[in-house]
Amino acid sequence: MKRLFYSMSVAAALLSAACSDDNDYSNVGDAREQILEAAATDFVDRTVIPTYKGLADETISLTEACEAMQEAFARGELTTALVKTACDHWIASRKYWELSEAFLYGAAGDYNIDPHIDSWPLNHTELQALLDDPVRMGKMDDEYAGTYLGYGLLGFHALEYMLFENAAPRQLDKYTAEELIYVVAVAGDLRNQCVRLEAAWAGMDNISDIKQEILEQAELEPSFDYGESMRAAGRAGSKYKTYLEVAQEILQGSIDIADEVANQKIGRPANGSSSDDKNYIESPYSHNSQIDFIDNIRSIRNAYLGSNAGDASVSDYISDVAPDVDAKVREAIEDAIAAIGQAEAPFVNNATSAKWKQSVEVVNDLVDALEEAQQALLIIK
Repeated sequence: MKRLFYSMSVAAALLSAACSDDNDYSNVGDAREQILEAAATDFVDRTVIPTYKGLADETISLTEACEAMQEAFARGELTTALVKTACDHWIASRKYWELSEAFLYGAAGDYNIDPHIDSWPLNHTELQALLDDPVRMGKMDDEYAGTYLGYGLLGFHALEYMLFENAAPRQLDKYTAEELIYVVAVAGDLRNQCVRLEAAWAGMDNISDIKQEILEQAELEPSFDYGESMRAAGRAGSKYKTYLEVAQEILQGSIDIADEVANQKIGRPANGSSSDDKNYIESPYSHNSQIDFIDNIRSIRNAYLGSNAGDASVSDYISDVAPDVDAKVREAIEDAIAAIGQAEAPFVNNATSAKWKQSVEVVNDLVDALEEAQQALLIIK
């Protein structure tokens, strides 16, 4: 691999600044470590934590909206407006979740939160058996749901099925008392898991008192501070030996979700031959699939470039050592968003179209570009 070098003046400035930092950048790659430390800090503080805070806030509102539906149903006063409010909070919380999928490592993976709240398709047979079982329904609350229900009965897509019908609020006459007990329980479990994500990255002391109470009651307090671990690479308590390792994980998370969007979320329904493939469609009831996919690519953009103008990011280093690779990643991100946005909606009715199949190729180009960026991280200037 080509080896590049900073000018003496730039190297001296970076090394001088490094000497005043808590870390001792004494090895080859000092300048890289300093740049990537800034990227790691902004990634945690300006992308990960705000995204998870928004997710936690919206799932709390979603749970409250579902509780309002249940209370109104019990009074015989359930309205479409109440269902729509729950739908709106589902869509808002869904956006935050999809914007987090470039960083499914850490708490989302270690605590199995990703499969817990985002498995699909829904298991309709098991759901009906559950609703018809008075013993299990008599125990149903957020704790019971989170402990005893399988992934095919939990999370976003269970609620989506109960709230939406062809992208509109579900018809009122289709609800039963048992279904609304289930809706509230699943919403509460989703809220608990999403609040846990925020706490795991921000720290328990940095979330609201209400959120702390939610986690304490659910006995879901996180046992590790993922945000501090990433900020403090190379120090005691961090799982990262260097900021290079942090940057590699940031890029690997982006590669993983790009590959999933291309070859699972879009690719299986678009190119698969079996009925399982054709039914493997995310967010089919809300017709939110296309937005899900675009937000997944935006999550990659936020991870690579930062969520806000001026954020330090992994791109800062790649653009310096391999500007052609950085430009390729940036272009591939925008091409992927455009290709998905230009395909026919809703995805559930058009999954096998030529444009959707073409989008698979475009997103796979993004995978390739991100893998080149992974290699570029190893270049030392």
